[in-house]
Amino acid sequence: MDYKKIVLSFVFLSFICVNPAQVETREVKPDPLAQGAKESDQQIGDFSLSGYGEKGKKSWDLAGQSADIFNEVVKLKKVVGNNYAQNDTINLTADKGDFNKQSGVVHLEDNVVITTTSGTTLTTDTLDWDRKQQIVKTMDKVNLSRQDMNLTGQGAHGQTALKQIMLDKDVRLDIAAVDKQVNQKEKIVITCDGPLDVDYEKNIAIFNNNVKVEKPDMTIYSDRMTVYFTPKQEEKAADKGTGVISSSINKIVAQGNVRIVRGENISYSQEAIYTAADKKISLTGKPQIIIYQTENMDAVIGN
Repeated sequence: MDYKKIVLSFVFLSFICVNPAQVETREVKPDPLAQGAKESDQQIGDFSLSGYGEKGKKSWDLAGQSADIFNEVVKLKKVVGNNYAQNDTINLTADKGDFNKQSGVVHLEDNVVITTTSGTTLTTDTLDWDRKQQIVKTMDKVNLSRQDMNLTGQGAHGQTALKQIMLDKDVRLDIAAVDKQVNQKEKIVITCDGPLDVDYEKNIAIFNNNVKVEKPDMTIYSDRMTVYFTPKQEEKAADKGTGVISSSINKIVAQGNVRIVRGENISYSQEAIYTAADKKISLTGKPQIIIYQTENMDAVIGN
């Protein structure tokens, strides 16, 4: 028998039995990629960033109370951003946010508020601010207030300056409208399934699908409705030639399956035009019933 081979075999088997324990207890180095997902490359107490446009004029800035800086994203706490438009300054705040270095998009979360110097305030839970395209969007519930108007809906996108904005669904607009005849305010509520397009520069709001207008003296139903507001010229806005929308309604145009309910009386048509100045309703498109019930309102028949 070859004793040398037996001894060598025994030593080899002993190594195999001991080696697994050594592998299990050895220190494993962390994966740099996995570590990067949890810990930032750099942490700083205060963070600020600015962008400049033509002639070195500041166009936007972004600041955070603290920041975790990663390769592509900067995570911020207590975010404050400003967008400097031609005739308006827009301020954005949130409890936290992510700034994407490549795309330039700022994602804001928790207590998101946008305010403009023209008097509009938007609040929501999350918001994406695209600085390059100058647009904001969210999938969450939105509250938009301006003077005597309060607008709510689910999901929204529009210009950063909030001069044009679309609400996707479940829309409700509450207005403390001015009745010029009696110089008093009356409550008007407009709801629709959505979407809703609002253009503050043109003083127009377009409601779509199952539209309902509730006024103290009547209720109007239609498939689509365009509300024209009376522009209000403020001193600063007048100097710049910019109209500021007011809560005063100038005209309402209802289209498609129009139904107007006033007390026990109902009228039907395919289109109805209501003018606030004289409280006059013009019905067109095969009107079925025309009512002259109050001394403050006349109805005009059209085909």
